[in-house]
Amino acid sequence: MSGTRRRVTIVGAAATSVVAGVALLPNWSAGAAVSDDPTVDARTRATFQRLADAVFTDRTNALVGGGRADADKPLTDGFSGDVALSSGTARTEDATRSALGQRKEKLARAGETYRDASTTVTLNATRVTGRTAKAEVTETTTLTYARTRGNAPKTTGFQARHELTFTADRRGDWRLTGVRDADQGGLAVNTLSKPAPVKATAADTMPSAPRAATTRNPAAAPKTGTTYDYKAMAAYAEKHWNAYNKDYPDFSGRGAGGDCTNFVSQSLKAGGWKHVPGYVYDYTRWFGNADIQSHSFIGVNEWSWFTQNSKRTTPLANVYQLEVGDVLQVDFDKDGSKDHTMIVTYKSGGVPYLTYHSNNTLRRSVASIVASYPNAYYYAYRT
Repeated sequence: MSGTRRRVTIVGAAATSVVAGVALLPNWSAGAAVSDDPTVDARTRATFQRLADAVFTDRTNALVGGGRADADKPLTDGFSGDVALSSGTARTEDATRSALGQRKEKLARAGETYRDASTTVTLNATRVTGRTAKAEVTETTTLTYARTRGNAPKTTGFQARHELTFTADRRGDWRLTGVRDADQGGLAVNTLSKPAPVKATAADTMPSAPRAATTRNPAAAPKTGTTYDYKAMAAYAEKHWNAYNKDYPDFSGRGAGGDCTNFVSQSLKAGGWKHVPGYVYDYTRWFGNADIQSHSFIGVNEWSWFTQNSKRTTPLANVYQLEVGDVLQVDFDKDGSKDHTMIVTYKSGGVPYLTYHSNNTLRRSVASIVASYPNAYYYAYRT
């Protein structure tokens, strides 16, 4: 693996990242013990942003370089004084980078390695209550594949929202004491959080899709239908993977499952899927616009039930048989209720590349998904 990787330095992160809104700064003299709650200003808020940038750049670099085995120190080691990691968070981040280093090895065994990465963090909002500050940030990461053949994608990228908790100690210094993934899906390649399960109702009475195998090089299953415009499906998904279409509601962060199925349904609609109007709770109906959406348009399991009942999809035996415009669903905890929906927007060298919301992700290979979640159940749909 190439040792060249792009590190976002503390200074560079400040130049490339967005800092907006009210800022946080303790209003005490250096070294003085304080008892009053700290006040806020722009300088500390900017430092919060730079520390968040360092945290997530370090995580991404663990997938690209050698992680903790690398000779360079983590960027977070460059913070001390007014704003820094707490000792507990420092240990947690050490463990996280180590685990991501193990994920990197799994990805490499699946044929996926990264030679470079770029991470920036935007600070969206802060809330201060007493001696605790909550910072909401958005991470944007691009990973460059180490080896590509032919017309395979050169990069994959994602956006992820996080909430950071800072606590002011008795001297008035802020310490990062908690990092939480704020997206419902939790499917960013550099996160270790378990995706939130989606619970279905009366699943035992609905059409059941067969599970798909995850072995490489299955028997070919070429797409022969011409009913739909699969290139239009892929083009829509890649246009809106991180720029949401205002003609539809955004369900990110609102309830189990987030925006993933809503996004896939929009893409299918862009390629020619027609509405089936009716009662929103009827899984045999499928429709969605800015004002109203059927449960089958936005729900993971309801979408599966509709597509099987209507014959708009047929099951595939293996995830590597997926082609552009096809759909992959995952049941992470293997409880029979599917948790996530993704659409194939690219395929090269026998590998499908998936684009999805919650987390917003562009062209992540199915090999990366399977390597990251080897014990999940997978369901592949030919559209």
